[in-house]
Amino acid sequence: MKIEQLKYIFNQFNHSTNFIGYKELASGHINDTYLIETSHKPYLILQRINHEVFKDVPGLVLNKVNISKHLLKKLEHLPEDELKRRVLTFVDTKKGDYYYIDDSGNYWNMMVYIDHSVTFETVHNEEVAYESGKLFGDFLNLTSDFDASQLTEVIPKFHDMSFRFSQFEEALKVASTERLTKAKNLIEKVQLLKDEMHIIQHLKESGKIRLRVTHNDTKISNALFDLNNKGLCVIDTDTVMPGVVHYDFGDAIRTICNTASEDEKNLELINFNMDYYKAYTKGFLEEVASALSPIEINHLPLGAKTMIFIMAIRFLTDFLNGDIYYKTAYPDHNYDRSKNQLKLVESFTEKFGEMEINDVLGAPLGIIKKEQHL
Repeated sequence: MKIEQLKYIFNQFNHSTNFIGYKELASGHINDTYLIETSHKPYLILQRINHEVFKDVPGLVLNKVNISKHLLKKLEHLPEDELKRRVLTFVDTKKGDYYYIDDSGNYWNMMVYIDHSVTFETVHNEEVAYESGKLFGDFLNLTSDFDASQLTEVIPKFHDMSFRFSQFEEALKVASTERLTKAKNLIEKVQLLKDEMHIIQHLKESGKIRLRVTHNDTKISNALFDLNNKGLCVIDTDTVMPGVVHYDFGDAIRTICNTASEDEKNLELINFNMDYYKAYTKGFLEEVASALSPIEINHLPLGAKTMIFIMAIRFLTDFLNGDIYYKTAYPDHNYDRSKNQLKLVESFTEKFGEMEINDVLGAPLGIIKKEQHL
């Protein structure tokens, strides 16, 4: 992106400052994000939203803006300076929209940069795990009274297990003999877990767990912290849409509690970190337990296992399809990713008995009722 183009786009938004320079932010694999240095603070964030991935960008932007307005209303009792650090603030264009379309058909939006803040790519201590749990739990709690049906489903069937399994089964039909042979053991593991991995899906479809506002990309890098490692703000709300609490809890656990990166080939290095799990779960439930039903809470551990599995099956499906979706660095990259995530499922399962919510918290939560495993 040439600086002249970026400056022109910057000036299509409704601000009262001047463009001085920019820095491209590397975090994120879908959108292009730039930190704009301005003549006075606060600086601004200018982002190009990938309309090849997100087919309804106006709907996506409206989701983000409406959720931020809702959060601002819920937290209006806070001092103004603190409020601006706790909630993303979006800037409209000079035409009154919250997105600008450039001459190439690219969509852009603008946010206020939250200064004196940090993000983490990985978790290195229980404090950060706990604080991230509080942050994502607070986000779900504050949005629990927002009508999720008003949100656009920006990626249809994103965490739908039946859909992901149908994709996997179609891939089995078209995969080469070589890839089927190589992945035979992984395919068998996936098929053995099919029924258990549909439990959350069936609870959702039956209405036993409610659809609510969910973030849907709760990796640690989407939690913003202050310089003392205290949680500030949930960021990257592009994937906010209707979902179930287990999506957000499970995806955070998947990314926080793996002792290795998700493409680590040495399976001996891959284990499930129970200390981080307990710290995250404690922070999470301290914030959101009052907004959840007993059945939602009691199925949180299964939600975590389900979200680890859903990534395993997506990587395996892409491997069987000839690596057409995820970027790969070498021929067996998706195979290694799937093997990695299935090893994490195994490590998680070995420790499943330690994940009783009351045991994790060290004391009864009060509203939890014992139920049969559905």
